[in-house]
Amino acid sequence: MAQDQDISMDKLNAFIDRVDSMKKQEKMDLSSDQDLSIAIMNLVSIEEHFFFTGAKTGKPEYYDLIHDVREMRKVLLKKIIKEYEGEVWCISKHLLAASMRLMEVGTKALSAGKKEDAQDLFSKAYQLYSLFWGLNMKLIPVEGIRKIDDQALDTNDKEKSGFMGKLGVLVKKAIDCCWE
Repeated sequence: MAQDQDISMDKLNAFIDRVDSMKKQEKMDLSSDQDLSIAIMNLVSIEEHFFFTGAKTGKPEYYDLIHDVREMRKVLLKKIIKEYEGEVWCISKHLLAASMRLMEVGTKALSAGKKEDAQDLFSKAYQLYSLFWGLNMKLIPVEGIRKIDDQALDTNDKEKSGFMGKLGVLVKKAIDCCWE
């Protein structure tokens, strides 16, 4: 088991090295992709707002606007998700949408003085966002997936963080929004 964890950590470190190398060669601009993912989150949100506004006002012209926004979202999502199988496209869209909603609810909780609740929501939003990147950067081997204890420790862990925590650390290392 410990040997498997060392192999996983080796793969993780190799991936980070590969990303760093590609950044230096200007073959990859994850910071732009990160900005694009935030824009896509907002487009999903706009689709939802057109739906609810149409339903609340009874004006079908709001529904007509959904189509244009959805087409734009699809085109932009293809810039990030170039290859996918099965339901990965749809899963990715929902991961971004859920992450955005949790950020919004967290921001409202923060404004209401509920700092602990806000931090929990922000953490969950980042876990989903990290899952989006892990899935689309092929960091998550989907073959042979099995349930792993969320609090499992690996030999390199300083604290319990489970798979989602490790994935979040990886995304922090790989996606540096300040890199130009």
